[in-house]
Amino acid sequence: MNDDSIAIAENFPFKTVSDETAESGLGLLQRPPTIPDYLQDTYWWAYLHPKSLWFFEREWVVNLILWGNMKKLTNAVLDETNFEQGSEVLQVACVYGNFSDRLASHLAISHSKLSIIDVAPIQLRNVKKKLDDHDNVSVHHQDSTDMLFANDSFNHSVVFFLLHEQPEEALRKTIAEAVRVTRPGGKVVFVDYHGPHRSNPMRYLMKPVLTMLEPYALALWRDALTVFLPAEIRQEQISSEFYFGGLYQKVVLQL
Repeated sequence: MNDDSIAIAENFPFKTVSDETAESGLGLLQRPPTIPDYLQDTYWWAYLHPKSLWFFEREWVVNLILWGNMKKLTNAVLDETNFEQGSEVLQVACVYGNFSDRLASHLAISHSKLSIIDVAPIQLRNVKKKLDDHDNVSVHHQDSTDMLFANDSFNHSVVFFLLHEQPEEALRKTIAEAVRVTRPGGKVVFVDYHGPHRSNPMRYLMKPVLTMLEPYALALWRDALTVFLPAEIRQEQISSEFYFGGLYQKVVLQL
């Protein structure tokens, strides 16, 4: 399949020009988003350096980081995505490993489309290369905290292991944006870290690791993800499941 098999949104600047403006797709001219300071300062080694792709873009590495739970957590998302024919689904941020490949294949069964956003061009180039065999995927250079999509653009949205990488202000904005662009009647599915049970030995191993490498993740240990939801979300719209002794959580919003 040729290099154009995955549609690239017009607002994704493969050729970077410092003062270039890009078409947002909403009839407006917008500058491409810049890399947030928290990503540049805290996670450059994991997402922005070319060698990070070489190391982390291996399924066994991702599975090791998640203590053997990558397949289970991916399945937890797919269990929520038996959508109607022709759905439009948003994935907020790229994911190492085969998550996006499995999600795109799953959606293709119902002739549904997957849009993927990320703020880092290197990640979008990588996901385009990974998903070149899929014709139901488009990628968009956008910031999760300030998306360019109109309200109610998607039937459903998925946020897979992004929130723990964001400071609280950005985390809240990402959640609010995912809700904003998802249509009434749709779902927003979050999968991320969670404070494990006190009886889980992983609690005492992972806390110092996260403190050193992923300090923003501790907000999700301190408070339930539901604490960060927009005020208009009602309790009856929320369902939660926990995995691996509470170390991971899935939170589903029914809008």
